[in-house]
Amino acid sequence: MTHMESALAEAMSTIEGAIGVALVDYTSGMALATLGDNQVVDLNVAAAGNTDVIRAKMRTMELLELQGTVEDMLITLSTQYHIIRPLTGKSGNGLFLYLVLDRKRANLAMARHRLARLEPDLEV
Repeated sequence: MTHMESALAEAMSTIEGAIGVALVDYTSGMALATLGDNQVVDLNVAAAGNTDVIRAKMRTMELLELQGTVEDMLITLSTQYHIIRPLTGKSGNGLFLYLVLDRKRANLAMARHRLARLEPDLEV
């Protein structure tokens, strides 16, 4: 099991192009832990704002009676990628990982893969 801070540090050190990462409670909109360059992106503000994104998607899936779960959500900006990954484990219900990447330096497929590999060992 990896504590929140260790998991975020691992994400920042192993994901090429990582600018910032946060573990967020989407029931409250609060970031439980953040790590990264707050001068590039305020991770607490981003956590609160992206809570609305994930809530809207969950509501839409419910209204459409879609089965399955969201693996991740990608927001593509001109200079950045933002990945929202809801946690699916027992202790992760209502939480998501939020990752901001520098688009010029990031390998999107590898970033998604590494972010997904953090979840099973994440201890909340």
